[in-house]
Amino acid sequence: MRLEDPALAGQRDHKQGIHGFQTFIHRIIHMKNLLKLEEFFLFVLSLLLFSELDYGWGWYALLFLAPDLSMLGYLANPRLGSWTYNLIHHKGLAVALYALGYLLSAPWLMFAGTILLGHSSLDRVFGYGLKYPDAFKATHLGVIGRANES
Repeated sequence: MRLEDPALAGQRDHKQGIHGFQTFIHRIIHMKNLLKLEEFFLFVLSLLLFSELDYGWGWYALLFLAPDLSMLGYLANPRLGSWTYNLIHHKGLAVALYALGYLLSAPWLMFAGTILLGHSSLDRVFGYGLKYPDAFKATHLGVIGRANES
């Protein structure tokens, strides 16, 4: 029976620990996860911005899914549906509404901006991106559903 030098065993365990940590970090910084993390922080930003407004949290919860009404355009056709969906889920619109509300001292516009920002950001955390005009499931983040899991 060969006994291992305790110093060498410690080095081996250290190397395995570093490899495990590197694998863990690699998974975190994988591009897809970085984008989801960024979107999550934008969602948190929307909550922080909303907390500064004089509206109850019940309004935020009640209207959080309202941007999905933009999917009604799909009842006409995919091209119109993707256009209306993308307009409402575009973060530029969210920022513009919030900024305009700030400049005009119109809290209701700031409220609308926080809802749009929070909703679109959380959508992207869950993999729902802006839509291509050919099909609802075709997004800038990939195809929605099992085929997109990786």
